[in-house]
Amino acid sequence: MNILHTIVLILLIVGAINWGLVGLFSFDLVAAIFGRMSVFARLIYIIVGLAGVYAIIFYHAFYHPAHHAEHHDEHAGRPHMT
Repeated sequence: MNILHTIVLILLIVGAINWGLVGLFSFDLVAAIFGRMSVFARLIYIIVGLAGVYAIIFYHAFYHPAHHAEHHDEHAGRPHMT
């Protein structure tokens, strides 16, 4: 897993934990730490949202890197058949 995927995974975990806290206890950890809708809190929300978009767009590379490597190695050197 490359460094960008690791960062995205950490951001998604942070976002998921925050939403879990909001759902279970009506407690927004990001707002509690950085202030309700402060510039920094909004930045955190935006970055976590962008991490989610990245994960959606690059789902296969993000969640199945070994599968792609095997698939690529398996078909290396063979002409693509349609």
